[in-house]
Amino acid sequence: MSEQVLDKETWPQEAEAAINDIRKHVKTANISPLLKSNNQRIYINLTTLESTNYCIEMSASGFRVVGRKYNDTSLATIENMNYETPYALLNSISQKYRESFGGELMNKLLDLAKSTEG
Repeated sequence: MSEQVLDKETWPQEAEAAINDIRKHVKTANISPLLKSNNQRIYINLTTLESTNYCIEMSASGFRVVGRKYNDTSLATIENMNYETPYALLNSISQKYRESFGGELMNKLLDLAKSTEG
């Protein structure tokens, strides 16, 4: 399987879409202003609800932690696990993400149950 290559204009759009999907369940998430994206990857600075900072690499292989602070790729050479989605990555690194996401899901299910009772 070859790496899917997006052009460097498309990666920021893909990264913003991923960030918007998780925004409610993290303190902050933004595309790194310092690390350059290319046609194979882009970097996202993320702070979990536990106030832990990470630098996340988003590529055709998925999402992986490459640093333990913003704009840091010091862990990029280590074979860190790639996650298919930002949800899977957050589920692995943030207990409060699991609680936040689970709480939102429970509320939606309760709302659905109420709307179908009528």
